[in-house]
Amino acid sequence: MKTLNQPLRTPEQSKAEEFDQVKRRIHNKLVDKLDLSRIGDMKGDQLRREIRLVVEHLCDAENTLLNRSERDRIIDEVLDETFGLGPLELILKDTSVSDIMINGPKHIFVERGGQLERTEVEFRDNSHLMQIIDRIVSKVGRRVDETCPMVDARLEDGSRVNAIIPPLALDGAAVSIRRFGSNPLKLEDLLNFKALTPEMVMLLEGCIKARLNMIICGGTGSGKTTLLNTLSSFIPNDQRIVTIEDAAELQLQQDHVVRLETRPANIEGNGAVSATDLVKNALRMRPERIIIGECRGGETLDMLQAMNTGHDGSLTTIHANNPRDGVARLETLVMMAGYELPIKAIRQQLSSAVNVIIQANRLQGGPRRVTHITEITGMEQETVVMQDIYKFVQDGITEEGKAHGHFECTGVRPSFMHRLESAGVRLPASAFRQRNIMEA
Repeated sequence: MKTLNQPLRTPEQSKAEEFDQVKRRIHNKLVDKLDLSRIGDMKGDQLRREIRLVVEHLCDAENTLLNRSERDRIIDEVLDETFGLGPLELILKDTSVSDIMINGPKHIFVERGGQLERTEVEFRDNSHLMQIIDRIVSKVGRRVDETCPMVDARLEDGSRVNAIIPPLALDGAAVSIRRFGSNPLKLEDLLNFKALTPEMVMLLEGCIKARLNMIICGGTGSGKTTLLNTLSSFIPNDQRIVTIEDAAELQLQQDHVVRLETRPANIEGNGAVSATDLVKNALRMRPERIIIGECRGGETLDMLQAMNTGHDGSLTTIHANNPRDGVARLETLVMMAGYELPIKAIRQQLSSAVNVIIQANRLQGGPRRVTHITEITGMEQETVVMQDIYKFVQDGITEEGKAHGHFECTGVRPSFMHRLESAGVRLPASAFRQRNIMEA
């Protein structure tokens, strides 16, 4: 009997509940019916086809009257629940979604074209959401429970996943998925999106081929990893590359790539392998280039030393709002290595190791732009000297609420031009003539 405080259910809610009950019954019957010994011999598409036939028979055996679209929907959702990531599969199939944010089982948001919007997708409850999280993290050898309530993982397509569960997350498990997709953005895509100009691309391609050391700076969601992936496409195919990441995201296209990934401590608190450990080990692997997905700790000192000791052409990313802040953050990260180095020694190491800083920013309304290409020219007394080669200047906001502006060439000719010419890279003099290049 309904109490006065209990709201009456609408016909739509009653139908949705009935649909979920039917789906759950079919899923439970499927689990009882599966022959695990026979499944072990099948793979991929064949297994999914066989299970689909079983689910179709179970749907036909249900007394509930289902129309054709409801039947097909139940079959797809049961298969997603069995093989995939349940309700998330519907969102993951949408290539326009760049970020998925789950705030508990009933509140799921996505980002499309730089704008956040709430979806109608829901999990049954927090335990259902936890099952999907466990499925994601177990595939990459991670775990998440009350003793380790935070975890970084990745999906099969390289998308980055972060999850934090109760008791730290008060309203149910919270999950953030940064989509990368099976086909990473190419240089042509970045040019079409006006993230940078053809002149900037020519310079960056020359810097890669001339083995200059480069740091990509930017905030969260500014496109640092996408830019790193794109720039890595200029690395010659015959060079040995070692990548080091917390959760493997980079999708390098070269043949000779060694991918390394950090490891958290086990349940006893032992066995952790940090980025610092991997950088030190990478130096013994005869790499020609080292790429660190993101420097966020003491490994920065080892990275700078590698850049200064014969591993030219190395790349990494850091979080910073502009190139000058990037230099200051590099200094702070070096101090996290635990050595009491004088600040002047850190800056000398930094100024001799890093040649170019690329600043990527996400502007108001969602557009991402390479806002600075900056050269580090050396030291003057105790200050790191820098000069902008290209920069983006914001002019205002459009009626749709998106930032717009133009790219400028500052007229500065880089001091590393002799290294580009030695590597066979010839850039026209007009590439560095002071002017506005392109509206964006």
